[in-house]
Amino acid sequence: MGEILLDARDLKIGATVYPAGEPPKDITIVHGVSFTLEKGKVLGLIGESGAGKSTIGLSAMAYGRGGVRITGGQMFLNGRDILSEGPSGLRELRGGEVTYVAQSAAAAFNPAMRLIDQVIETTLRRGLANREEAENRAIDLFRQLGLPSPETIGKRYPHQVSGGQLQRVMTAMALCPRPSLVIFDEPTTALDVTTQIDVLAAIKKAIHDTGVAALYITHDLAVVAQVADEIMVLKSGRTVEHGDVQQIIEAPREDYTRALVSVRSIDHEAKPPAAEPLLQIKNLTARYPGLSQDVLKNVSVEIAQGQTLAIVGESGSGKSTLARAITGLLPPSKGAITFAGRRLSDKLETRTRDDLRELQMIYQMADVAMNPRHTVGTIIGRPLEFYFGLRGAQKRKRVQELLDQIEMGKNFIDRYPAELSGGQKQRVCIARALAAKPKLIICDEVTSALDPLVADGILKLLLDLQAQEDVAYMFITHDLATVRAIADGIAVMHRGKVVRYGPKAQVLSPPFDDYTDLLLASVPEMKLGWLESVIEHRAGAQD
Repeated sequence: MGEILLDARDLKIGATVYPAGEPPKDITIVHGVSFTLEKGKVLGLIGESGAGKSTIGLSAMAYGRGGVRITGGQMFLNGRDILSEGPSGLRELRGGEVTYVAQSAAAAFNPAMRLIDQVIETTLRRGLANREEAENRAIDLFRQLGLPSPETIGKRYPHQVSGGQLQRVMTAMALCPRPSLVIFDEPTTALDVTTQIDVLAAIKKAIHDTGVAALYITHDLAVVAQVADEIMVLKSGRTVEHGDVQQIIEAPREDYTRALVSVRSIDHEAKPPAAEPLLQIKNLTARYPGLSQDVLKNVSVEIAQGQTLAIVGESGSGKSTLARAITGLLPPSKGAITFAGRRLSDKLETRTRDDLRELQMIYQMADVAMNPRHTVGTIIGRPLEFYFGLRGAQKRKRVQELLDQIEMGKNFIDRYPAELSGGQKQRVCIARALAAKPKLIICDEVTSALDPLVADGILKLLLDLQAQEDVAYMFITHDLATVRAIADGIAVMHRGKVVRYGPKAQVLSPPFDDYTDLLLASVPEMKLGWLESVIEHRAGAQD
């Protein structure tokens, strides 16, 4: 064994909850978890939403968020118990010896500061480098992480880059101070599959080159298998199984681990195109204010009632921008959008209430899509009140029904977003969209924050709803497994254009154009060495 960097002993973590109409009560979130992490190694923490992955990861900084507190055990970092450190010691620890890459970069950045200033802030404050040295290191990290224009992207503000690009900038921010330990909390959640490979390769290389150790928190076992040395499987705050990567993915001992390794695939038979489209987009062109180039270029697609069109492509390809144009958040400069037989106004504020109700959207970043001061019941109940006039007991009953549909239950109705895991937040956003009884739901990376087992349930829920209500979906995703499971048609976007479009069977059948071939080859596989083989294949294709 190598030198131990992190040693968790019988770690217990709890919180106080405040049920409506009941006295406060203490609950246990993590039940006596123990593990060690060697210097330069990576431990993957995997499990379903609410399993305690992020809570355990944050405990390596002696931190508990949202009222969570460490109630027992010890956490040794470089031989000292950090749980007994005072405030000054913890300030030195956090952002110096230990850094953190959050699940939602959009909620973690200051929107009023340029990216470069945020990336190098901790490095400068701790006197680890002067400004020129810190900026040069940041630019090198931008380049390693595959960001466009690495010399100048730091001059942008957070809203001027895509979600995937922002996540990579946050990874650079964590690596900039040269820490001993980095906590990666779903670092590739917001990334398309092609970009994910570059980021995973960069993270793996950074760990190898610098000797930094890492806790890698994720719900994607195929991804963590590419970067981790060991994997700890968690459920309900307890360790289910802990072993090296090969043992976990090839010979899992526990039923729950076996379920994660072989997530059941959804057998969805694609429906043939209908004669009349519900949504018809013709020659749509759009650009953001202040930009000189179009971000959507002559896009034309259709969605029939009761069918699903998957929009796939890399980060920055225009997928979410297309959704913004359809919903009226970004008026197009050319083209037309027809919905349910009527021409939609280009601007959101001039659309009718029926337009608003019948066309709903589930956003990619659940963290920033909900008011943190509102309870789950208020968030889901808002469309029930606005569109249907439901109030009081009638509204609460319907909210409880929606919570049951998304497999959360009525106990969550009085909780606030800060009390939910990332996956639970996304499910609340799904319930809010379902509450309006729409004809079309635009799902922008709707399962990206969910572990595979829960994501499977959500996809089946959406398919069941589609069968019952004849609702249509525009499913924006970088997950090709999801596309295969749920789509009837597929539109592949690249640099603002649709480069491949048609029924699922046609789009996923060879011969492929170069870009679609790259996307399909980039889907993570549950086997050792897959990442290296894909990178080698890419290099050969470029040669």
